[in-house]
Amino acid sequence: MHDVLTLNSVTLLIVIALGCGFALMRLRQPAIVGYILAGVVLGPGGLGLVHSAEGIDLFAELGVLLLLFLIGMELNLKAFRNVFQIALLCAGLQSAVAIGLTRGAGSLLGWSFERSLVLGFVLSLSSTAVGIKMLAEIGETRTHAGRLTMGVLIAQDLLIIPMLVVVQSLGSARGADMGLDLFLALKLFAAVSVLAGVAVILTRRERVELPWSRYLRHQPDLAPLANIAFCFVFAAVSGYVGLSPSYGAFLAGLILGASTDRRAAILFTAPVQSLFLMIFFLSIGLLIDLSFILENIWVVLLLVFVILVAKTATNIGILHFLRESWDNAFIAGLVMAQIGEFSFVLAKAGLGAGAIDRETYQLALSVIALSLIVSPFWLVTARRIHGLRQNFQFTGVASTAERLYPGAYAFGQRSIAMLSSIFTAAMARWRGRSGGQS
Repeated sequence: MHDVLTLNSVTLLIVIALGCGFALMRLRQPAIVGYILAGVVLGPGGLGLVHSAEGIDLFAELGVLLLLFLIGMELNLKAFRNVFQIALLCAGLQSAVAIGLTRGAGSLLGWSFERSLVLGFVLSLSSTAVGIKMLAEIGETRTHAGRLTMGVLIAQDLLIIPMLVVVQSLGSARGADMGLDLFLALKLFAAVSVLAGVAVILTRRERVELPWSRYLRHQPDLAPLANIAFCFVFAAVSGYVGLSPSYGAFLAGLILGASTDRRAAILFTAPVQSLFLMIFFLSIGLLIDLSFILENIWVVLLLVFVILVAKTATNIGILHFLRESWDNAFIAGLVMAQIGEFSFVLAKAGLGAGAIDRETYQLALSVIALSLIVSPFWLVTARRIHGLRQNFQFTGVASTAERLYPGAYAFGQRSIAMLSSIFTAAMARWRGRSGGQS
C-alpha cells in the first residue's frame, strides 16, 4: 500500500499489467483490456496498492499527450483523403445523434446542457485501437468495409481535438456572459481552422523537411528525445495560449508524420510506443472505482447493453443512409459499437470543468471500460445472428444459444452445475460443523 508512487509500486504495476495484457491476448482480446483490468485491480478501488491521486493523474496526462502524438504521427492523411467525405459525414452524424439522444434523456432527467453535451461527446466516439484489432481478427483490414471503418475512426480522432477544447472551456463558460461565449466560439473556430489548414497543406505537398532533420538523421540516441521534446513543446505552447495541451501534441504528431523523418520517427519511437499505450490504459484502470461497479453492477450492465445496441443500429443506419451497402454498413457498424478510449479523456475533462459530478464520472468510466471488454464478443454474436438470419426460427433460449455458440452453452451449463454443487456441498459442511459445535 503506497501513499506515493515508488519504484516498487511502479515495477509492480508494469509487471502485472504485462501479465494481464499477455493473458488477454491469449484469449484473443486486445492487450489494452488487460492494462485496464490491471489498473482496476491494483488501484484505489481494488487492492489499493497505489493510492496517490497525484501520481495517477500524472500517468494519465502523460499517456494522453504521448498517445495523441503517436496517433497524429501515424495518421496517413493522403490515404484518408480517399474516403474523407463519407468518413467526416459519418463521424459528424454520429456525434449529432449521440448529442441529440443525451440531450433528450437530459431533458427528462433534469440534466444541465453541459452534462448532456459531455455525455454526448463521450458516447459518439469509438475505439481506434480495438477497431483495428477486430478488423484484423475477422480479415477485413484491406476490404472496402475495413477502409471505410478506418476512415470513420480517423475522422473521430480528428474530432477529439475540438471536443476537448469545448469541454475544457465549459468550466469558465458556466454562468458567463455572451462575451465569454463568443470567446469560446472564437477559440473553437481557431482550433478547427488551424487543424484543417495544417491537414490541407500537408496533403497537397510533398513531405516537409524539418530544420533539424539533417542533424539528427544519423543520431539514434538523440532523435527519439527530439521527437518527444517536439511533442511537449507544442503541447506547452498550446496550453499557454488557452487551447488544450492535447491539441498541441496531436498537431505536433501530424506535422512530424508528414515530414521526411516520419519513417525514422516511427521506427525510433516503436520501442516505447507499447509503453505509452500501457501507461494510458493502466492509468484509466487506476481511476476506476471497483466498489462503485459492484454496487451498481446491474445499472452498468444495462447501460452497456443499451449503448452497444444503440450504437450498432445508429452506425449501420448512418452508413446505409450515406449509400453504403448493408453488408459493409453492418461490419463497420459492429466494429464501431464500443465507446472509444478517448472518451475517458473527455469524461475526465468534463469532471474537471464541473460539467459532470464524481458519480457520473465513475459511471462513465465503468461503462466505457466494460464496452471495450465485451466489444469483441458483441461482434462475434452479432455476426452469427446475421449469418443465421435466413433460416432462423426461435425455438427457445437454449437452442438459440447453442446455434450461436456450438458447445459453449452446454459447457456453461455444466460449469454452473459444477459450481452450484460445490457451493451446496460447502454450505452443507458448514452447517454440519455449526450443528456439531452447538
